[in-house]
Amino acid sequence: MWRKLGRGSVARQVEAQIVEAIDNGELSPGDRLPPEREFAEMLGVSRPTIREAVGSLKARGRVRVVHGRGVYIADPETTRELRLALDNEAITMDELFAMREVLEVPAAGWAAAEQDTARLDRVRAALDELNAAAAREPLDYAELQRLDSAFHMAIVDAAGNRFLRQSLGVLQEILSRGMQTTLTVPGRLEKSRQDHERILAALLAGDAAAARSAARRHARAAYRTAVQRLRAEAADGSAAGPHAMV
Repeated sequence: MWRKLGRGSVARQVEAQIVEAIDNGELSPGDRLPPEREFAEMLGVSRPTIREAVGSLKARGRVRVVHGRGVYIADPETTRELRLALDNEAITMDELFAMREVLEVPAAGWAAAEQDTARLDRVRAALDELNAAAAREPLDYAELQRLDSAFHMAIVDAAGNRFLRQSLGVLQEILSRGMQTTLTVPGRLEKSRQDHERILAALLAGDAAAARSAARRHARAAYRTAVQRLRAEAADGSAAGPHAMV
């Protein structure tokens, strides 16, 4: 993704290349830039030029410098604020589910309309992997949770909206952090599989309306399952808390 620079402010050109790579999705939050010496050689510039560009990007909040480890792409400001709010428990389960529906329903519609063959193949592969894990005994619920999130994130990738992916990425991260999966609820695993198959079929058919409908039905069914489980835990005195929605 890197190319040698032309005339003009060299540090600004380095900075612009990095920003372009982020905006194009070639670099994502958490990715590491090449080491300074290697990066300078790749771009045909001096190491002080690299440091100047990185310093400017750090001031803008686009990268973070971890001393002794390197330079990493930072989360967008909106992503950091959302994560902070979630970490501080300022957002309720109802709000999380509402946000999930707001994000995932249009993503499914856009993915169906976009018809990016390579990305839809990744959605199919993600679902195949999830279904294979669901067929193994004994069930590994932590792995099922991870693969379920990967399936939904693949759909967001297929939608082609980078900001949407960043937002849903935070949501999925928080939902997965220390949460107990709803897939342990009797019958939920099979219902979730059927929902996923309907979503995939609509995506592959290029039917945006059907994709949105299937995604909405899936999100709302997961919400109902989580509410039922919370009520059951409250009734038997178990510790209640947010649950992963799959």
